[in-house]
Amino acid sequence: MATYKVKVATGTDFFSGTLDSISLTIVGTQGESHKQRLNHFGRDFATGAVDDYTVQCQQDLGELIIIRLHKEPHSFLPKDPWYCNYVQICAPNCRVYHFPAYQWMDGYETLSLREATGKTTADDTLPILLEHRQEEIRAKKDFYHWRVFVPGLPNYVDIPSYHPPPRRCRNPNRPEWNGYIPGFPILINIKATRFLNLNLRFSFVKTASFFYRLGPMALAFKLRGLVDRKRSWKRLKDIKNIFPATKTVVSEYVAEHWTEDSFFGYQYLNGINPGLIRRCMQIPDKFPVTDEMVAPFLGEGTCLQAELEKGNIYLADYRILDGIPTVELNGQKQHHCAPICLLHFGPDGNMMPIAIQLSQTPGPDCPIFLPNDSEWDWLLAKTWVRYAEFYSHEAVAHLLESHLIGEAFCLALLRNLPMCHPLYKLLIPHTRYNVQINSIGRALLLNKGGLSARAMSLGLEGFAQVMVRGLSELTYKSLCIPNDFVERGVQDLPGYYFRDDSLAVWYAMERYVTEIITYYYPNDAAVEGDPELQCWVQEIFKECLLERESSGFPTCLRTVPELIEYVTMVMYTCSARHAAVNTGQLEYTSWMPNFPSSMRNPPMQSKGLTTLQTFMDTLPDVKTTCIVLLVLWTLCREPDDRRPLGHFPDIHFVEEAPRRSMEAFRQNLNQISHNIRQRNKCLNLPYYYLDPVLIENSISI
Repeated sequence: MATYKVKVATGTDFFSGTLDSISLTIVGTQGESHKQRLNHFGRDFATGAVDDYTVQCQQDLGELIIIRLHKEPHSFLPKDPWYCNYVQICAPNCRVYHFPAYQWMDGYETLSLREATGKTTADDTLPILLEHRQEEIRAKKDFYHWRVFVPGLPNYVDIPSYHPPPRRCRNPNRPEWNGYIPGFPILINIKATRFLNLNLRFSFVKTASFFYRLGPMALAFKLRGLVDRKRSWKRLKDIKNIFPATKTVVSEYVAEHWTEDSFFGYQYLNGINPGLIRRCMQIPDKFPVTDEMVAPFLGEGTCLQAELEKGNIYLADYRILDGIPTVELNGQKQHHCAPICLLHFGPDGNMMPIAIQLSQTPGPDCPIFLPNDSEWDWLLAKTWVRYAEFYSHEAVAHLLESHLIGEAFCLALLRNLPMCHPLYKLLIPHTRYNVQINSIGRALLLNKGGLSARAMSLGLEGFAQVMVRGLSELTYKSLCIPNDFVERGVQDLPGYYFRDDSLAVWYAMERYVTEIITYYYPNDAAVEGDPELQCWVQEIFKECLLERESSGFPTCLRTVPELIEYVTMVMYTCSARHAAVNTGQLEYTSWMPNFPSSMRNPPMQSKGLTTLQTFMDTLPDVKTTCIVLLVLWTLCREPDDRRPLGHFPDIHFVEEAPRRSMEAFRQNLNQISHNIRQRNKCLNLPYYYLDPVLIENSISI
């Protein structure tokens, strides 16, 4: 007889335990055990429990390679889902085998798990193991399907539509909140998330935290009458009353300094859309700025051409917004423009706007606004640029380049890499909750009752069109941060804290990825010869980039350095890139004039006519402002159940080398965090959005 000591760990989230019957089969290189029910006196598989069992076998099974968990009915009790963290088995020779699960068993089913050692296809020689990985991929491809979201955008996880149960199933005397506040747009249908596979859903804690913060705040807006006011703001200072208790150093700074040119320029470097600005070596023909126009703002002893040659002139071009039609909001036609902004980096270290054109087509009805124009002309011109920033940020930098791209990376990973694959183990922490938050995001932003339809000048179709254009221009190199800074000519721009911090995080990730990759891929042939890896890369190119060759995305990887860069890009996109554009949203937008989502008057066609009243009548009305800020408040308030970058509580890697690399990665991130906090002590306006402590492992909000 051979005795195997078994530990079974159940998840710690609420309702992770089960009352169903759980049995175990152990498979080794020399035999297979009988199916044996895991049962002892008292409660088995309670939430957070680590239960110990003994399994007796007729013979030694040799090296353990697979286990099967069988979930079956327990007498008369109804089906009860179970979240299994892992199974650990101590063999008669005292060797301990680890079998990671970290997934739900919902119905009555059998879950087959491999021993935790990371292996590519080339590492597997036993037919049973090769068959197991092939069957796992086949099953996941049968379960997870691609679906077209919007033609021209990355495809996403196919989730069945939600159809409410008949009213007779509910107690009419007990109405339930489903994300709807009377007089307020439908924000989210909570019950729709039931169609997500349990393994893609938020935990109970995160779900409760997310929705039960949103509901009371939405109701408070309704009770204060903020969402019923379709009029202009009477006074700018009234905007501060939307979130009277939600104030930070940054939000207060924004409200106090939003009119200043230096702060306007600062936001291109360290605001929430810091990846747009690029060095300008030649003024484009469509933007006929002359030396005479801008000479007063360049300082003495220089001229526009000299500053261009020195590399001190920068451009923010919103051509991606050109020609998109607008909609009506609250019965009023909205207006739109695609501005161009010229900036100068002066010897005092400030990035200053020096010229703004509110169209891509110059002409007599499209003047170039300058800092020495009237106060209200110049302020409104800058506000039009900030309006364009709203769409560049929300549609492209945030939703497209983080959420939608990240979801495509996630689904391709699930469909093409088995759990034993080293890249699965490396990247699965960076996919946590991505599909769930994107499902919520599509409901919040991209449906007929969502934010884009109720509070954006461009409406649902226009907002989607901006994203489609963004994807058509997206390149692989632009997602590789070091290359992006060089391509935009900002690699040596002083005071660019976003660049400094993002490079620090990127290189820490790259070092970590390098150690993991080189451990499992000893040479280029191992990379090129990994069919699962190549299928993953090909599917991303097909389903995410829609087979657009001009994107520069690889369709295959042939060398170890290529794989390291690619995996680092995926990891960064699914964590730090999102943090940079998401974390500060409310701080920079709670003062609405700094980030308006709609404009109610057309762009100025002449100078000298703008007044305070004109400015107020151009800004979004009260209702539109409140809808936008409530949604952004929701998306910026990180619910509970966070996992900061570098924290990997799920044990996927068991080998000593990758475990050492994980610890070294955490230490590097701790040092980066320390450096950022020390630097921020010397800044009037701290930049902390890429402090690793504040970066989530994945896009989960």
